[in-house]
Amino acid sequence: MEADDPHLDLIVGRMQVLFRGFDMTDLLLLVILLMLLLSSALLSGSEVAFFSLTPTDLEKLKHSRKRRDRLVLALYGQPETLLGTILVGNNFVNIGIVILSTFLTNRMVDFSAAPTLGILVQVVGITFLLLLFGEIMPKIYATQQRVAWARLMAFPLQVTQTLFYPLIRMLVSSTSVIRKRLPKKKQNITIDDLSDALELSHEGALEDEKILKGITKFGNLDVKEIMTPRVDVFAVDIRLPFRRLLEEIVREGYSRVPVYNKTFDHVKGILYIKDILPHLHKKDSFKWQSLIRPPYFVPESKKINDLLEEFQLNKIHIAIVIDEYGGTSGIVTLEDIIEEIVGEISDEHDEKEELYTRMGEGWYVVDGKMLLNDLCKLLELEDDYFMEVRGDSETLAGLILELRGKIPGRNETIRYKDFSFRVIEADNRRIKKIEVKRLDNREKEKEEEG
Repeated sequence: MEADDPHLDLIVGRMQVLFRGFDMTDLLLLVILLMLLLSSALLSGSEVAFFSLTPTDLEKLKHSRKRRDRLVLALYGQPETLLGTILVGNNFVNIGIVILSTFLTNRMVDFSAAPTLGILVQVVGITFLLLLFGEIMPKIYATQQRVAWARLMAFPLQVTQTLFYPLIRMLVSSTSVIRKRLPKKKQNITIDDLSDALELSHEGALEDEKILKGITKFGNLDVKEIMTPRVDVFAVDIRLPFRRLLEEIVREGYSRVPVYNKTFDHVKGILYIKDILPHLHKKDSFKWQSLIRPPYFVPESKKINDLLEEFQLNKIHIAIVIDEYGGTSGIVTLEDIIEEIVGEISDEHDEKEELYTRMGEGWYVVDGKMLLNDLCKLLELEDDYFMEVRGDSETLAGLILELRGKIPGRNETIRYKDFSFRVIEADNRRIKKIEVKRLDNREKEKEEEG
């Protein structure tokens, strides 16, 4: 083996050209650079921390007697000045980082033999470090620890504001002049915006959050999705004798009863039980039909927020829902609408009807007449989870019919996405009970193999 390798000498010579020495001055400059990078991170995180403080955070700070907490509130109370302070301070620090890092790189490395590599290191490398350690990471952390970060930076920001006050004042004044000259535009917050905000918020009480979510989805629901279907409606024939009518009313316990002629497709009106009270002593021949009030008809496709306005305007509490052919689909009440916002409402006369029984984690036995809207709430699913296959169905039984194409037999199982539906009870006309089970990964693999 030869003692001297010309290729090795060339490589060593090139490295000697590229890399210079590292002395104490370089070390001092490197420490200053790291301090500037830390300052950039603290200032960047301050912007997120201060402007993401919630009303709950501010309320806690108001009740604190600590000087630093009062300083946080003082800075928060002047948002334009605070933002100007953070931006001015951060830009000065970032400019210092760029200048110092370029100077330090040129002192330590000679890129004259490889200028392209020098550009990549100085531009791409420094930009990457500045973005990662000076912007992204501190802002992520500051979002999670906003109060602690705001307290930490309260005094440094006050000092920065004092040092650069003339520049900050000029910056705030110039932006105010520009803002005044711009046309004022009213910002409309959509229902989707509010719904997204609620998804991100974790500060409010669970019940309050449910109510607000109910409000955001309120305008998207049709009457058909919340109505009581005709098979479950208690109604009376207009030809019923008075004493028999009283027996029916006492047994069922409703305060308003639809009245029909021969079939429920021919609803003649609504009987208010309070109208009968003065006539309880009368005989079977009493013409109770004279007490019937005119019915209020609404189509299945009517939005429930529009129906609520009509209920308020006409001072009524119940409407008859009709399909596209004029037949009766069911009824909808004011209580049904309100329950979509506040949840189930029960009084002392209501018999609690359980439409489902919880068997285990993600495992239920559900009544076939349960509305898909309520099923999604029970299973904590998005409202459009079954949209692709539901067709015109509004109940779980209807969904099973859409999936199967016919009334399935007992113990027959239908699978859709992450759920299996096993028919527990059914006859030749109706699906009554269904076992709904969320499949885990092992069960999914087993079914796919099968």
